[in-house]
Amino acid sequence: MSRLPPFTSPLMLGFDAMESTLKRIAKGNDGYPPYNIERVHRDDTTDQPERLRITLAVAGFSEDDLEVTAEDNQFVIRGRQIETVEREYLHRGIAARQFQRTFMLADGMQVLKAELRNGLLSIDLVRPEPSRMVKKINILVPD
Repeated sequence: MSRLPPFTSPLMLGFDAMESTLKRIAKGNDGYPPYNIERVHRDDTTDQPERLRITLAVAGFSEDDLEVTAEDNQFVIRGRQIETVEREYLHRGIAARQFQRTFMLADGMQVLKAELRNGLLSIDLVRPEPSRMVKKINILVPD
């Protein structure tokens, strides 16, 4: 018995791009750097909406070594350390490697801010509350 990919159903039309995106993300996930995703609940005192916060452990990376970009529904964090000083290591246990971490964003998600503190890069995301709109559709009756 052969197993069919989930997006080959005749009822799932136009999802080819989503399937290829999921495959690409699954291949590029090596676990470095480690990260957390948390829900930051609504704060009524400051009128802040509910947010998502992605926090990456980027010890050893400076602000200049990191790049955060959002394009369409894709959110990418890249890190590249450049050694400018020649060093002689007796033991090197801290990796100085490049990374790229990609997250897919749902429609309407927006990046609020990115902050680097104590070796942790935190990115806050928000989905603005959509305004409810009811549209009356007129029914035409032919003569």
